[in-house]
Amino acid sequence: MRNPEPVLPLDPRALRERIRLWLEEDLGPGDVTSLATVDEGHESTGIIHSKADGIVAGIGVAEEVFRAVDPGVRFRGRVADGEAIAKGTVLAEVEGPTRSILSAERLALNLLQRMSGIATKTRRFVEAVAGTGARIADTRKTTPGHRLLEKYAVRVGGGINHRFGLFDAVLIKDNHIKASGSIRQAVRDARRAVPPTMKIEVEVETFDQLEEALESGADIIMLDNMSAERMREAVKRIRSGSPHVLIEASGGVTLERGRDIAAAGGGIISVGALTHTIEALDISLDLHGKKEQIV
Repeated sequence: MRNPEPVLPLDPRALRERIRLWLEEDLGPGDVTSLATVDEGHESTGIIHSKADGIVAGIGVAEEVFRAVDPGVRFRGRVADGEAIAKGTVLAEVEGPTRSILSAERLALNLLQRMSGIATKTRRFVEAVAGTGARIADTRKTTPGHRLLEKYAVRVGGGINHRFGLFDAVLIKDNHIKASGSIRQAVRDARRAVPPTMKIEVEVETFDQLEEALESGADIIMLDNMSAERMREAVKRIRSGSPHVLIEASGGVTLERGRDIAAAGGGIISVGALTHTIEALDISLDLHGKKEQIV
């Protein structure tokens, strides 16, 4: 099964720059172990394979890592991002200078494992709310420096992206409300400061806040840490007076609660755990001798 949603492509220039920095962090002046133990002219073939079931994400990213280390390494992907894979699946083949393959191995696997873990977890949440009309979204709770890849992996898993950063959407949360004095004032100030095409979202935790957010003309209302019962009541109030308002549910969302939240009317369900609590998919690279054939 592949992800039915269109997946936004990664910015190649931004990706290459990040890979350059990550390789600089890992390699430094050189891979001393490979330089000391592997002859300069030695070449190998190998496979990257999965040791667990999951959804693969990051094949192109892994290829870019090998290319950045040595354009002479040949990388052939055997699966595409978004595919459901079983334990033992060969994801890619590599061939070329052994030193280069070993120098690229860890960064390529780290990225591929984490991105696939995110895609796998996202797919589980998407499947948990299937048929309800709700959509699973990520948050800004990402690993610093890896947001580009982690949000891409969410898309691969079938989820959608919330705002990328603080610059591309207005989300008025509890501390903004405290600093501004009220929801009304915060929304009023935001309306004056941002383009009319930019929607304004307000986070609410109580019914009093909900009424104030509706009266202020918020475009999106985030129902934060509400039980399914309270959420149903909140959705009813929103729909009765402001049917155009988009509803987001957030806070404490688990696989077990996901369907109840969706049934309560959370059109968008944002899940921080998609990117902040991840079990990387177990993926390895095994080398063979140069003359051995890749199976």
